[in-house]
Parts: sequence; C-alpha cells; structure tokens
Amino acid sequence: MAVAVAGVLVAAGAITYSVAEDGGAGDAPPTAGSADAGFARDMAVHHQQAVEMSYIVRDRTTDEDVRRLAYDIAQTQANQRGMLLGWLDLWGLPKVSSDAPMSWMGMGAMSDGEDGALMPGMATDTELKKLGTLNGKQAEVLYLQLMTEHHKGGIHMAEGCVAKCTVGVEKRLAQGMVEAQQSEIDLMTDMLKARGAKP
Repeated sequence: MAVAVAGVLVAAGAITYSVAEDGGAGDAPPTAGSADAGFARDMAVHHQQAVEMSYIVRDRTTDEDVRRLAYDIAQTQANQRGMLLGWLDLWGLPKVSSDAPMSWMGMGAMSDGEDGALMPGMATDTELKKLGTLNGKQAEVLYLQLMTEHHKGGIHMAEGCVAKCTVGVEKRLAQGMVEAQQSEIDLMTDMLKARGAKP
C-alpha cells in the first residue's frame, strides 16, 4: 500500500507542476479573483468533506462494496485536493478568500454556510454527526444519500470551471471530475435501490 500511495503522490506532483507550462511560456498565472483560483479553493474544501465522510462510513460498516467505494472516493479526492492546493502555491495565491464560496461562479449567495454546509451539496455538521452514530445498512444508506448530493454539488462546480477556468490542465481535471462523479452517482443510485432506499 505504501508503494501505491507513493506512486499516486509522484503522479499528482507531476501533474501539479505541469501547470507551470500548460498555457505556454510567458503566460501570467491566474489572479486571486479568477475562476481558476476560486475553483481550486472551493473544490479543495468540498473535497475535504467527501474524504471525511468516506472515512467515517468505512468504520461504520463491514459491507465490502461500500467500503471499497468510500476508499476510492477518499483517495481520489484527497489526491485531487492536493493538486488544487499545489496549484494555488504554484501561482503564489492564498488558499482562503474573504469572498463567499462560489463567488467566482456568480453564486456567492447560494449557501449561507448554516450548520457547516458552505456550498451546495455539502452535508451539514448535524448530518455528519448522525453518520458517525449509525452502523451497518443505516450508515450505508445515509452515506450514499449524502455523497450523491455532494457529488451533484461538485459536478455543478466542476462544470463552472470547465466553462470559466483558463488553465488547461485545471479545466481537464474539472471535466474528469464531472465524468467520474456522474458515474459514481449512477453506481450509488443502484446501491441505494439494492438497499430499498432512494437518493
């Protein structure tokens, strides 16, 4: 496992630093108020919650399909989060902003951050706490429901980057997020159906 993790980190580092030449020599890096920077900051926060939820459910169930899905989501989104934060470092930009989340999409008023849900799709603190109290099928169902909504919010944000971001490698990452998370939504819908539940 350590070798596999090291391989992922090396690959992530290579992709992260490839952004330096992505737009061609002489191109100025994105500004703090750009869509590129806004997406990197907001999606890093969004991803962190997905990682947190996934590790919670892995401790609350023995179902191998759910545990495998949760592990895949946690690893993928932790890797992508590292890339996003790495780009902000590379561009010399802050990782936090005084602007409301999703302002770069013109949607700064979409979420008031009540109970910890900073952006559309994010679970509330109450929902996360509840997930940590459930076991077995109940934990699986709540996780799949919360993650389905989380992915829908993530897809909407990633589509915004595809439309508004200017850094090619970041746009490609965002498009990959759209495709992968939609595929996972389809899978989670089937998994919920198998458990007699709906998204």
